[in-house]
Amino acid sequence: MKLLTILFVTFILALIGTKLFEGNWNFLFAGNLGMTVFIVFTGLAHFKFQKGMTMMIPDFIPAKMFWVYVTGIMEIVAGIGLMIPPIRELTAFLLIMFYVLVFIANINSSKKRVNLFKADYSGPGMSYLYKERIPMQFILIAWTWYFGIYLN
Repeated sequence: MKLLTILFVTFILALIGTKLFEGNWNFLFAGNLGMTVFIVFTGLAHFKFQKGMTMMIPDFIPAKMFWVYVTGIMEIVAGIGLMIPPIRELTAFLLIMFYVLVFIANINSSKKRVNLFKADYSGPGMSYLYKERIPMQFILIAWTWYFGIYLN
């Protein structure tokens, strides 16, 4: 859940900033900026922790390093897309689909006890999936839908 701190802190700071500089609370901007910073941060992690990321991918998927880089780029592009009003709704929809699909890698990672940062098998296992990842997935999907589609 530490990653969610990035989302919430960015949201709060952006909300305060819009109140100070625009005179109103711009929830749409703050919500999308929060998700943008979050998703760009996680996208960049694909390049820093690529070895651990490849370990998360199910064995039946070939060219694991390729997919780690592609999904990292996709996350960065999606973050940028959330800040562009004409493509925000489409970006949010695609990002929600991405969150659903990437959850397969999270299940696989938990089963294999992958430690993303150390690139070994010393991770927390299924407890991480149940206590952190599933709740985080719901928050990310709901947040993206609310700020990227509903309020848009």
